[in-house]
Amino acid sequence: MQESILWEEDLRGGQTWSQVLERGMSLRLTDLEGGANVSSLFYNALEPTERYNMPDTLKAQHIARLTKGFVLYSDMGRILCSMTEDTVGWHDPIGGTLSAAHVAAKYGEKPYQQHRNDWTQAARESLILELAKYSLSARDLTPTLNLFSKVQVNELGQMAYIPGNSKAGSVVELRAEMKVLVLLSANHHPLEPGTVYAPKPVKLTVKRVPTPGANDACRVSRPENGRGFTLTERYSA
Repeated sequence: MQESILWEEDLRGGQTWSQVLERGMSLRLTDLEGGANVSSLFYNALEPTERYNMPDTLKAQHIARLTKGFVLYSDMGRILCSMTEDTVGWHDPIGGTLSAAHVAAKYGEKPYQQHRNDWTQAARESLILELAKYSLSARDLTPTLNLFSKVQVNELGQMAYIPGNSKAGSVVELRAEMKVLVLLSANHHPLEPGTVYAPKPVKLTVKRVPTPGANDACRVSRPENGRGFTLTERYSA
């Protein structure tokens, strides 16, 4: 089976987006200007009580970042998505989500009535509104994966945001390993310095792709991943 593009669209800075991806589909994100951050959530579309589990994802793969070859585990030990392409090299799973309180403190408040599409939005509250479309709420919000961003932790446990991690044209691609609900918010990282509200846009490309084989790079990158793929394939059979 060859890859084929199903559709493409732009996600402007500050915008929130959601889509159900079938197994055998992928979502490619392209940083159009450089410096993008996309806060992301992932759920089993058939049973949303199963969702992305950040602690299990990190400890099962012995990592504190995500890049090509790694996967996103659910709280049931199954694999929601695999990271099949990445020209960035580091995506942040621990830095949190921009909230309305962060926005007010760092950028001030610009209401939509006066500023239209330039109004200040918060990723956390925007994602909660997007969840409501699927009969989910704030109680279903999990730690987000911040695509395109890099956060390092020193020996004292202090987190530091690393500017310039993603350049214009950088891409990351996520392959759905089951029927997955994906939510995205193109907004600032909460640790990003600066006081000017100017979140960056990204391009979204949804494709039909082959399902992973026995020697798939994400399957063999860690011993636990092989077991995770087996559980997922049995669930999807």
